[in-house]
Amino acid sequence: MKLPRRQFLHLAAGAAALPALSRFAWAQAYPARPVRIVVPFAAGGSTDITARLIGQWLSERLGQQFVIENRPGAGSNIGTELVVNAPPDGYTLLLVGASSAINATLYEKLNFNFLRDITAVAGVISVPFIMAVNPSFPAKTLSEFIAYARANPGKVTLASGGNGTAGHLSGELFKMMAGLNMVHVPYRGEAPALTDLLGGHVQAMFGTMPASIEYIRAGKLRALAVTSARRSEALPDLPRVGDFLPGYETSAWQGVGAPKNTPVEIIDRLNKEINAGLADPKINVRVADMGGTALVGSPADFGKLIADETEKWGKVVKFSGAKPD
Repeated sequence: MKLPRRQFLHLAAGAAALPALSRFAWAQAYPARPVRIVVPFAAGGSTDITARLIGQWLSERLGQQFVIENRPGAGSNIGTELVVNAPPDGYTLLLVGASSAINATLYEKLNFNFLRDITAVAGVISVPFIMAVNPSFPAKTLSEFIAYARANPGKVTLASGGNGTAGHLSGELFKMMAGLNMVHVPYRGEAPALTDLLGGHVQAMFGTMPASIEYIRAGKLRALAVTSARRSEALPDLPRVGDFLPGYETSAWQGVGAPKNTPVEIIDRLNKEINAGLADPKINVRVADMGGTALVGSPADFGKLIADETEKWGKVVKFSGAKPD
């Protein structure tokens, strides 16, 4: 049977629209079952806390459980690879952090390319580091610290929670920009590094705000500067490292990613709901308690942050010669 041209074109247009309509309907019905958010670190850390905060919000908003699954190991690469290889259907998500940007250069061989294989969904939080010293250290300000370290090359010890961590590389960037020679002392985690800083066994450290702030308020550590682009509301009198080294900025940022080829409709829906959560007063209080700033924005905004951070940390890793533990 030969169809009139107008009728044929009408039917063809309708058929072409079906995939788009079905994808839209699928996204509207999403999620139809529980969703897992893979956290590539052990339970209890800041990444895990962020995942549980946003997971609870999404569970309440979307009517399905967002289950947190901790898959630590290899500096976050084990959990990341699991998500890279998951079906791109929106039911396996990744809690992304600065380690993902660092590992792209830190590890010589990975089974994935993070920028290619993970799609940015939404930023969640950015938490600055605090450069702090043991109270017995002679420098009272960052400018005094820089002067002391220059006068004593190779004698000032700088602790971190491990080789290749964001805290370690924040210190390496500081050394690079200030032209300092300091001894890096890596630990297996931030907690033991802080313990030795408190005990005076090491002299300085770039610690995360949540881990350091109470020791600073109690006078057990002396804060010299915050690493963010703006002063911290939690410690408003503390200067920025960038006040002394223009252009310096680092943070422990976190957000949500998904396997590449996840339908854009699902990405956009998750982004919308996460941004709504970041505007909620209760979550705002939690973010502020962590000393952080909410990363409200589009998937493209978060994707640009990841790309920019990957480029920045790549330069620092190469300059410092940092190697994974």
